[in-house]
Parts: sequence; C-alpha cells; structure tokens
Amino acid sequence: MSNINPRPVKITDTTLRDAHQSLIATRMTTEQIVPIVAKMDKVGFHALEVWGGATFDASLRFLKEDPWERLRKIRNEAKNTKLQMLFRGQNILGYRHYADDVVEYFVQKSISNGIDIIRIFDALNDMRNLQTAVKAANKEKGHAQVAISYTISDVHTLEYYVNLAKEIEEMGANSICIKDMAGLLVPYQAAELVSALKEAVPSLPIELHTHYTSGVAAMTYLKAIEAGCDIIDTAMSPLSMGTSQPATEVLVATFKGTPYDTGIDSEALTEITEYFRPIREEALKSGLMSTKMLEVDINTLRYQVPGGMLSNLVSQLKQQNAEDKYYEVLKEIPRVRADFGYLPLVTPTSQIVGTQAVFNVLAGERYKMVSKESKGIVKGEYGRTPVPISDEIVKKIIGNEERITCRPADLIKPELEKLKAEASAYAQQDEDVLSYALFPQVATDFFKYREAQQTKVDPSIADTNNKTYPA
Repeated sequence: MSNINPRPVKITDTTLRDAHQSLIATRMTTEQIVPIVAKMDKVGFHALEVWGGATFDASLRFLKEDPWERLRKIRNEAKNTKLQMLFRGQNILGYRHYADDVVEYFVQKSISNGIDIIRIFDALNDMRNLQTAVKAANKEKGHAQVAISYTISDVHTLEYYVNLAKEIEEMGANSICIKDMAGLLVPYQAAELVSALKEAVPSLPIELHTHYTSGVAAMTYLKAIEAGCDIIDTAMSPLSMGTSQPATEVLVATFKGTPYDTGIDSEALTEITEYFRPIREEALKSGLMSTKMLEVDINTLRYQVPGGMLSNLVSQLKQQNAEDKYYEVLKEIPRVRADFGYLPLVTPTSQIVGTQAVFNVLAGERYKMVSKESKGIVKGEYGRTPVPISDEIVKKIIGNEERITCRPADLIKPELEKLKAEASAYAQQDEDVLSYALFPQVATDFFKYREAQQTKVDPSIADTNNKTYPA
C-alpha cells in the first residue's frame, strides 16, 4: 500500500456534543467537560464538536448553566483545535423560524465566543433556509459548513445530492457534510455518494457524519474514505456506538500505517478514554444511559426511521394503550412521508411524520385527525419539500387555505430589538437576549436562578442535589 499517495483522514471528535446528546440526553455538565479539553486539544483532531444541537437547551433547562459561559470555558482550554457547533439553519437551535436579524446576531456571537466551524442544516434540505446563516458565518470569517440531511427515497437519487452540492458551493459554503442522522447510509452506497460529490464539487472538503444505530457506521466510514471522504465524525469509546458515532480509537487504529493514517497517537487517546469511562459508568448506573440506546437496531434500515423516533413511537402508543398497533404505525410512516413530499426524517420532521402516522392508525382513517405541525408542513411554513405535495393531500389537510411559496423567514419582521427590550430586566451580557429569543420561558427561569445565585448563599442549607439554592 505504501506506493499510494498519503491521504491522511481528519477526525472531528463529537464526544462533547453529539455523543452525550445521543446517549445520555445531553446531560454532561460544563464541570465534567472542561478538565479534559486541554488533553483533547493536544491530540491533533481536525475539530472538536462542542456546542449547538440540543446542548444549548439542555444547559439552560436541565443543568441550570449558561451555554455561552460553557463555550468560553472550552475555548479557553482549546488553544490549537477548531471548535465546531451544529446550527439548524433559520431555526438556529430552537424549534421555529427566526427573523434574519436574530440569525445573524447568533452567528456573530457564536464566533466571537469561540466557535470556528458552524455546521448548518435544514430538515427539508431547503437551501433558502440556510442562506442567512452561511452569509453571516462568511462575514464573521467563520467556516460555514453546509450539511445535507441524508435520507433514502425514490427522489433522493445521486443526481438529487449532486445538485444540492452544486447549490451549496454556489452559496459560498467552505465545506459539505453528509449528515446521516439515522444511520441509513450503507458502505457501498457511501462510496458511490462520496465519489459523485467529489467529482461534482472538487474544491470543497467532504465530511461524513453518521450514527451507529443500524450497526454499519464504521464500515461506511471505511468505504467513504477509500472513495475520497476528507473528514469523519467519531466519539471517544465510552460514549460511542449505539445511537452515537463510531469510536475514535478504533478508527485511528484502523488507518494506522495506511495512506489514510490520521497521524493521531493512540497512546494520547488512552488517557482521554480513561477520563470518560467513569462518566459512562455513572450514566449507566443512574439509568441516564439505557442499554437500549446501545443495541443495533436493523429496523432503522428497514423502516428508515431514526432510532430516537422509534422509542418516541412506543411511548406515544403506550399512552393510548395501543402498543399492538406498533407495526401498523411503522408501515404508515413511509406513506405519510411520501404524502408530505418525501421529507428527510430529522428534528422536527421525524416527530411530525411519526405523530401523524399514529393519528392515522388510531383514527382508523387517514388524515381524519391532523396535527397543527402537519398542517404547517403542507402550508409551507417549514419551507419547500423535496417534491411537491399532491393537490389531493393539500385539499384534505388544509382545504383552501393559502400556501406559503416564498422562503418562510421572508414573512418574519426583524425581531431583535423587541427581544432585547423583553429580556432587558435580566440581561447581564449581550448573549442573554439570544438565550431568551430561543427559549423565552426556560431562559427567564434560568436568569432568575442566576440572580438568586449571586446573593449570599449559605452553603449549609444549599440543596446541591437538585441544583437549586435557597438564597
């Protein structure tokens, strides 16, 4: 093999973001994260994914921590490695579309607090929903990586993905990520897809992100790298596999001595592995990490449904005493998805399609009951679906209501100044208005808690277990 040109593969480690989001409900605290960052910084990773996704919401809501403070502390320890975040296009890190001025300000603040690479995606792959964030990242001299939400259907052909990649290049992105959130990409198809993208947009680095849910992820990485993939996402072994990413140490060992050698020293990883092991043990003991999350679920490939969505379905059916309808609902999901224009199934579309499938099965008639979110998809509130929704479905779901054909955010007036006024009573830093914009109630509760913290607390009566302190 030595006569092949060396083409070292780069590794983005996801332990501090996606791995604990996937396995332990995003509950790793800043206190657990900060002590190991300096060691991870010396390894030679391409990037550390440390922020965005659900970490922002979980910090405020469950850990009573300021996500901005977390980012600054991590940046302080990571002197050499790029820091990366996940960003939901016009939804930022929330669950609705925000005005452009809020998106721009969020990007600006993320970069000024320490983020280098912003991975931007849209659940529908509607590129119009990414433009503002990409422009803002370019303006702030950040690295704008656009992620394609990968899925399988009659319309998601190689040609479809190649056309998206060309649009992404034109938009001014610095790299492309194939975001396989459900672990649907199998090895030989990965090789085909990566080859096609490398040929279509040779100037853009290609990164591959997948989950181990269906059991094929490490093999998928191997074939993708042989086909020219530049960067892969992995997690340190104690928080790898299952619904998380393949293990960093395993892939470093796999490529050692080959043209794809990562250049990372396995010895340097050992100490980091040891650091995360007790965190894993504790999560297993407390029930925060369920062994269910660690199983291979081949139904993922059969029904093309992300692992997290399957567990969601089970609990919805349990509440209705209709667990016997599980397989009926699984068969209904692809039908609803086709009716709704072949949506990729990722937050929030996976929840919308799953819930509608449950309604259809339980009501015994399709679309007799329709959720507000399903109406939103059909109306165009989330953007353009991969293929147009048929007139028959439109009529059935929203009757003669008018549909949105423009970019949804074009209908949202600038809202930053209004939000600043609303948050002014509690704001102690510029960034607080952004926390408030995304999660008004949760952020307000956090601000009140933070204020209480700053009065003199008597440690002898502090309730440290529940992370609430009587002031």
